Amino acid sequence: MYPSLVLLAGGKSSRMKTPKGLLKYQENYWLLSQIENFIGNEVFIGLGYDYQAYFKAIPWLQNAVTSPVIYQEKKITVIINSSPEFGLFSTIKAVLQKINVKKELFVLPVDVPLFSKENQQQLIDNKSPITIPKFEHKNGHPIKLHSSFWKTLLTVDIKNNEARLDYQIKKEASITSYVDVTDASCILNLNTPKDWQLFIKH
Repeated sequence: MYPSLVLLAGGKSSRMKTPKGLLKYQENYWLLSQIENFIGNEVFIGLGYDYQAYFKAIPWLQNAVTSPVIYQEKKITVIINSSPEFGLFSTIKAVLQKINVKKELFVLPVDVPLFSKENQQQLIDNKSPITIPKFEHKNGHPIKLHSSFWKTLLTVDIKNNEARLDYQIKKEASITSYVDVTDASCILNLNTPKDWQLFIKH
């Protein structure tokens, strides 16, 4: 069974100047390209800032708030983070609260390209509670989380200084594995227009 994908698109995108998921990529929206590249068949999208812009550009996303929508043979559910000002972890937690605690997850910020299906399968094959891809000794995304770990995140207060996924993972070094992958996209962060232009050029 494949994990579900948690796609985090709730940030302000202040440096990009436009919602990152709505950037155009190969005649499609970047958000949709990320979904299409996913090896599995269930996706949870966390929106926050600019969620209305997403609904205007991709109207069926609004329908996916109330019940799952099928897109490219994948079941899509949208969760709106009502407190995006508390950062990325607040969107993670908003999504996790809506997911069955038995599910295994890929967690991916929308500004990190989802790497090849072969590398996705490498993460799936690793059975550690926390699995992180590495490219040339640098940690990347998506991070695969077993429910035995991620359900503990539900108890973390989003206003706490420890409300960061990387901080919570560091506390669990004994159950964390790293997988060397061949796709460098897992360590990219498409934060600025320059980052984006370099990415689509190469």
